[in-house]
Amino acid sequence: ECSSAEEPGGRSGRRLRTAFSAEQISTLESSFQRQQYLGAAERRKLAGRMRLSEVQIKTWFQNRRMKLKRQL
Repeated sequence: ECSSAEEPGGRSGRRLRTAFSAEQISTLESSFQRQQYLGAAERRKLAGRMRLSEVQIKTWFQNRRMKLKRQL
């Protein structure tokens, strides 16, 4: 047998893309307008309030900063 990174059936170990609700996006955008970089405490608080993981919050902020950089 071959040990590959993919599982049988074509499924890989990667997470599915998170579909943020309009309310979540609004909250994230308003937080981003206040400050573009979140510390661990702010990220933890925001994640708990929005029922998302800290990794999802961190990734969203990274992607949003890159989007801003492309726009400038």
